[in-house]
Amino acid sequence: MENGKQGAVEEILLPKQKESNISREAFLEEVKRVGFLAAPMVAVTLSQFLLQMVTMMMVGHLGELALSSSAVAISISGVTGFSVLLGLSSALETLCGQAYGARQYQKLGTQTYTAIFCIFLFSIPISLSWIFLEKLLIFFGQDPRISHEAGKFIVWLIPALFACAFLQPLVRYFQAQSLVIPMVICSCITLSFHVPFCWFMVYKAELRNLGGALAMSLSYWLNVILLALYMIFSPKCATTRGVISMEMFRGIQEFFSLAIPSAVMVCLEWWSFELLILLSGLLPNPELETSVLSVCLNTIATLYSIPYGLGAAGSTRVSNELGAGNPQAARRATSVAIFLGIVETSILTSTLFALRRVFGYAFSNEKDVVDYVASMAPLVCLSVIFDSIQGVLSGVARGCGWQHIGAYVNLGAFYLCGVPVAAILAFLVHLRGRGLWIGIQTGAFVQTALLSFITSRINWEEQARRAGERLSISEGSYSEDYGFI
Repeated sequence: MENGKQGAVEEILLPKQKESNISREAFLEEVKRVGFLAAPMVAVTLSQFLLQMVTMMMVGHLGELALSSSAVAISISGVTGFSVLLGLSSALETLCGQAYGARQYQKLGTQTYTAIFCIFLFSIPISLSWIFLEKLLIFFGQDPRISHEAGKFIVWLIPALFACAFLQPLVRYFQAQSLVIPMVICSCITLSFHVPFCWFMVYKAELRNLGGALAMSLSYWLNVILLALYMIFSPKCATTRGVISMEMFRGIQEFFSLAIPSAVMVCLEWWSFELLILLSGLLPNPELETSVLSVCLNTIATLYSIPYGLGAAGSTRVSNELGAGNPQAARRATSVAIFLGIVETSILTSTLFALRRVFGYAFSNEKDVVDYVASMAPLVCLSVIFDSIQGVLSGVARGCGWQHIGAYVNLGAFYLCGVPVAAILAFLVHLRGRGLWIGIQTGAFVQTALLSFITSRINWEEQARRAGERLSISEGSYSEDYGFI
């Protein structure tokens, strides 16, 4: 009798234990998949950010005027150019990722060519606006000396803008297929070229800050050429690169239906942080305030490459699984990406805070700049925490294809909350640069909270069904029902 009862209990408990073991094994397996994809993507993203960071370091040692003017130029180029191209190309994380998961390989090449064509057209009016940057900055009350130097710097960045029109779609093309190692190799080659070339252009060729802009432009083009050569000649891309044909023009409507909200989603967040640099130019001692905030902004932009890489890995896994019709696998990939993001931010913030009195010297030898940067370190650490969580959640949003929701979140978080609070604290409460940073982090907190709530309410079965609908048609608009419970 006792044996019979024990057997009955085992029959009840063993399936649950077996199910738990399977769930644990599946989670660990997904950790490996996301980890092996995220690590190279972090390296790719970091190397691309380091092109800008190295340039800022080289130029920063020329003096406060060179650093502040270059910071303003790079900020404006990000606000009006690079952020737009990055946002537009993010549509491919949905389109190419889900197409690859559904094994519709020819769509990857066609959608990539469509994106390059459309983004290249966007680059033309943007580049023309950069020519008049000096006059625009003076019109908005910026320091004339900073405006003049920034205007010259950004003109030399125009070739980099057109390079990004090719680079960003190519990165998404490789990312959707998890072909990350070729991107790592090409990015490392580019960075290895950029460091000595930038140093030569700035100091030996005596082009000063303009040499840094020229080095960035040529380095971006080198990366494009390397990736394009791999795409053309590698057998791994044989089934996905397709051919350039009239078919790419038929996909323009489909591309823009996701590209526009993707660009809005990315740009609204990017613009809010870059707005700090412009507002800092209106504070007393604008060269110091602009220099310090640019150092902090470039620091978190570089560190953001880690959560962005995790988000890119999460986006790829989620989009692939939704395209393949596996909603539970997409849910599991999201959980793993968030888990890795929490682990990453714990390590990163601890390290950054420990080095708070040191990393300012990487940008400037001026003691007042270094001391100011050290005092801003706790706020920068807080920013890193928010960035790590929302970077992963934004990747999930791109993988699902609900960039529209992300755009609304960023609009409310930063422009109805973050920016007004920043302006009040900086100019009315007189907290100056610290007030600007505290305000924008208020917006980042709201953004992270909203994205966390939305992600927790996703109906994954509905998302998989909508991915199937998206793949079954070549044109058309998408329903306003995003599949939330």
